[in-house]
Amino acid sequence: MAASPPDLTPIRAQVYKDPRPESHFAPFHERSRTREPDWVYEVVRMTTSLYSWTFFRARSEGAEKVPYTGPVILAPNHSSFMDHFFCGAFVRRRVRFMAKSQLFKPPLQFVYTHGGVFPVRRGYSDEEAFITANGILGNGGAVVMYCEGGRSRTGELSEQPKRGIGRLALESGAPVVPVAIHGASRVRNWKRGQFPKVRVAFGDAVRWPRTADPTRDQQQDAADEVFRRVKRLYAGLQRG
Repeated sequence: MAASPPDLTPIRAQVYKDPRPESHFAPFHERSRTREPDWVYEVVRMTTSLYSWTFFRARSEGAEKVPYTGPVILAPNHSSFMDHFFCGAFVRRRVRFMAKSQLFKPPLQFVYTHGGVFPVRRGYSDEEAFITANGILGNGGAVVMYCEGGRSRTGELSEQPKRGIGRLALESGAPVVPVAIHGASRVRNWKRGQFPKVRVAFGDAVRWPRTADPTRDQQQDAADEVFRRVKRLYAGLQRG
């Protein structure tokens, strides 16, 4: 596993397999499938958006490309614990997040569940997470799913995305909006008193015909296409 560069605060050691049984997460999925985010979402969004705009001078371009209604998948790169909030700060609708299961512990699990976050059980092929995501999209919701899966430890984009984003795009038939978040890899340096500028770019949506049981190759091909678009947006942000 690649280590963090010396100019980046290291990410603490990760636990890549959640030992808790699948049944432990059933209530979180049930809530996400049957209820919308409540007032907690708005409180967290307002607080984290002010933090993002003020300390990280976060700005966006192309946010109008995210449809205001109907199903949509937002597909960002991932290098910071703040990426959820950088993405949500510029979208004029409530978005739902797929997050690693280790986050679902008291007391913050209350914030996550009421704020529209649902777990993916780390270390397993978690079908429940896809059922929940497809259910939200089927009800016309917006879901954020990271192309790379976990956070980048090096601050650089991954060579290849995970298949999951391609699978969700094909199974749901929902449009996918590629999202590039630039500067977020250095957000972890806040402990050193460093607050980098963050820029978020939203690209044109791409969509595939709905496919009930896509093959692994189909999933990877779709994921690769989404990630190519993310890389293109990211390169544009790097050029300033």
